Amino acid sequence: MTDSMVAQIESLRNMTVTQLREKYRQVYGEDSRSGNKDWLWKRIAWRIQELKHGGLSERAKRRAAELANEADLRLRVPQNAFTGLVNGNPEKTKRVVRRITTSDNRLPMPGTVLRRKYKGKMYSVTVLEDGFSYDGRLYRSLSALAGEITGSHWNGFTFFNI
Repeated sequence: MTDSMVAQIESLRNMTVTQLREKYRQVYGEDSRSGNKDWLWKRIAWRIQELKHGGLSERAKRRAAELANEADLRLRVPQNAFTGLVNGNPEKTKRVVRRITTSDNRLPMPGTVLRRKYKGKMYSVTVLEDGFSYDGRLYRSLSALAGEITGSHWNGFTFFNI
């Protein structure tokens, strides 16, 4: 990069968002929908360099388009993702639900009893492998449990001071 280009790019960092949006309009020929200062100066800096040195070659553009077309992007889980064979027989299939367990390291070990005094009453909740037990009922999250206790939405970690 030339010294003048470096100086021009460095000057972008000191501009306000309004000034950057005007500069964006100058280099791209259209208004920016973004008001994010970092995004604007990076896009403008890239465009300044592109105008000076040229953009991607036609070969690189074609290759990027090929890669994008070949990409196996899934927006939904395939319909048969959870199907399993029964005794190796493809005609007898059953629906197999795979359980995904994510252990949140903020949670105490299963078996731990969480206690919280709320409006003069003491609440005791037992941490289980797959949720939380309170008053003989199973809850999937601390937030759901805190909402049950208070009658309004609470962050479970905040409510139980975790």
